[in-house]
Amino acid sequence: MTAGTAAGTATGTASPDGPLPPVRFWPALDHFGVDFDPVMAELMREGPVTRIRLPHGEGWAWLVTRHEDVRMVTNDPRFSRKAVVGRDITRLAPHFIPAKDSVAFQDPPDHTRIRRAVAPAFTARGVERLRDRARETLDGLVAAVLRDGPPADFTERLLAPFPLAVICELMGVPAADRADVHRWTALILASGDRESSERAKREMHGYFTGLMRERTAGDGEDVTGLLGGAVAAGEVPESAAAGFAVLLQIGGEAVTKNCGNMLYILLTHPGHLDRLRSDPALRPSAVDELLRYIPHRNAVGLSRIALEDVTVGGVRIRAGEPVHVSYVAANRDPDVFPEPDRIDLTRRPNPHVAFGHGPHYCVGALLARMETELLVSAFLDRFPRLRFAVPVTELRWQRGALIRGPEALPVTW
Repeated sequence: MTAGTAAGTATGTASPDGPLPPVRFWPALDHFGVDFDPVMAELMREGPVTRIRLPHGEGWAWLVTRHEDVRMVTNDPRFSRKAVVGRDITRLAPHFIPAKDSVAFQDPPDHTRIRRAVAPAFTARGVERLRDRARETLDGLVAAVLRDGPPADFTERLLAPFPLAVICELMGVPAADRADVHRWTALILASGDRESSERAKREMHGYFTGLMRERTAGDGEDVTGLLGGAVAAGEVPESAAAGFAVLLQIGGEAVTKNCGNMLYILLTHPGHLDRLRSDPALRPSAVDELLRYIPHRNAVGLSRIALEDVTVGGVRIRAGEPVHVSYVAANRDPDVFPEPDRIDLTRRPNPHVAFGHGPHYCVGALLARMETELLVSAFLDRFPRLRFAVPVTELRWQRGALIRGPEALPVTW
């Protein structure tokens, strides 16, 4: 299926700068494994700036795919996230994942103020403080898997519980509440069920509001304590702080899917697997390359609105027009990444944008990298004869999800 044939093509109309590119309907279908979306590939070939219509919302939006342009748009104050609120912009999900007062829909300086409140938890020092506890948690999970013996579903036994435990500890979520938080996250990220997703979002928002109200001293190291203190000091509105907590919790569990995709790649590329086993020093750069290569999400995320006329990639974007950027496409830009469709574990430099760019760069990037490196090393060092327990063709990827990942990874060793 191509971009032009997915569900019709709307003809472009004339503008002072010449004819507009056609509007391509992008169905954002589910794909197997880490296959690159063919519609995205065709849109990239058509030009650095095209027009798209996604399954939900109204009208069309610009799509920016070139690495240089993606970095420019995401770091340029002339493109606003806040201006999206109240507009039914074309999008993948039937609903907006963040609440309207969430930090995801804030621009600096409001956005900066909210992020500053939790910065101590996400500095290199803050993340390193968690490393020993994270390694201890992972060691316990691995020991249980080895004790029970093969086969095992690594998604169920390692990839889901480990990131959940780490992000919950960082957030300050008590162990007794973690199953509820995990359930809410899964419902929020299900793109097809609007009612369940919205209900789960309200419940999680209410949960973190209550947790912050119990933690107003601001003297803790976890995120809920930091946010509770900022709210009590009048630095951050309570609803915005709770919305930020929801986004951080959801983002923390994205490690599950990214690492599932990484394990799939390594087990289907045994040469890469053997090389990383024999050369541990190569693992940090390999993680970067796998982060670049993995199409970690379906379609695109939140849009921005041009606040004034701006030229991007030779195309005039008018004030008030919506713009989507694709980090997945930017990570396959051949002008930045030679042979972008090839996995090169020694790629240098590797300026990937898997964690975003600009003010909305993922605040938990250091944490996610630390967790990923620990998981990858556990795969390589603790399971020397690791392989799939079923034919690769029998593996199933989650359907209708905003973030791509395997439903299960049955393995043996």
